[in-house]
Amino acid sequence: MKSRIWTEIDFGKTGVQSDFARVPYSSNTSAYGWIPVPMVCINGQSGPTALFTAGTHGDEYEGQVALLKLARELSSAKIAGRVIILPALNQPAVAAGRRNSPLDDGNLNRLFPGDAQGTPTEMIAHYVVTELLSMADVIIDLHSGGSSLDHLPLALAREGKAEEETKQIHRLLRSFAAPFSVITKGTGGGAASTLYAAAEQLGVPAITTELGSGTTLSRQGLEFAEAGLRRVLRDYGIAPDLDVVQAPVTRFARSLGPASSIFAVHAGLFEPFVELGQAVTRGQVAGNLHRLDDPLANPSVLTFKSDGIVCWRRFPTLTAAGDALYGMMSNSIEE
Repeated sequence: MKSRIWTEIDFGKTGVQSDFARVPYSSNTSAYGWIPVPMVCINGQSGPTALFTAGTHGDEYEGQVALLKLARELSSAKIAGRVIILPALNQPAVAAGRRNSPLDDGNLNRLFPGDAQGTPTEMIAHYVVTELLSMADVIIDLHSGGSSLDHLPLALAREGKAEEETKQIHRLLRSFAAPFSVITKGTGGGAASTLYAAAEQLGVPAITTELGSGTTLSRQGLEFAEAGLRRVLRDYGIAPDLDVVQAPVTRFARSLGPASSIFAVHAGLFEPFVELGQAVTRGQVAGNLHRLDDPLANPSVLTFKSDGIVCWRRFPTLTAAGDALYGMMSNSIEE
């Protein structure tokens, strides 16, 4: 079904255009209104198309800032191809500073491929899949740990459906050159309902990132995002004249998924013992979970389920049953 979202951007027109993806939304105060999702298209013709998104979750800021800065810079740069930038993809969530949209509680990165007749968040996902992904040759969806996770800076990607697609994804990871490049099956997150999973189904090379922690701006994460985006634009010939920091060698690893994660079995106060990036062994003590309902009760002792490297841990101390506390990736680096 054709998307109900529209824009005044002509993606085939040469030059710089800035407009909105207009998401129809009938509210108590605006019967025939629309939600403005900012979008920039910079088209120099004769080259590949890069699609860059951020604000898929509204409380993750490194990608949003990186894309706002990049859009302004590219508006006066030499472009041999096309760059489509959406720095606040789930605009209602971005405006509210929340992971999910306040309009429908929609988690955009759990709703792909979306629904043309669905909620606002489902319509945004459907628009990306049906209108934008097919135009792209390379896709980067920028994320961070947000409100709930302290995350090691890294890029993530799913394996392609075929060997050549996997080679193209690995090429993109090496070009972006995050400190770690983690190959995942998606079982610990959105599985097949994420933006980069939707891109995989279309055979378009796509990666996502984790760049910061908490509802603030990590200077280091922002720098990783800016440098990585610039390298990709240079390496793919889209913006060949950009000044680019020499790419470090990214370290490949694999996500160990939810089977190796630690989850809270009851509510309490989370006391972590292990830092991000630390190598751990199976059975090693990870921290304590202190009960709130019995001050004299001994805390629950948390232990790691496998050898590996800690790639994320819970950011808030206050914890509910079922909250994810630690996540792991392999400590054997794979190419």
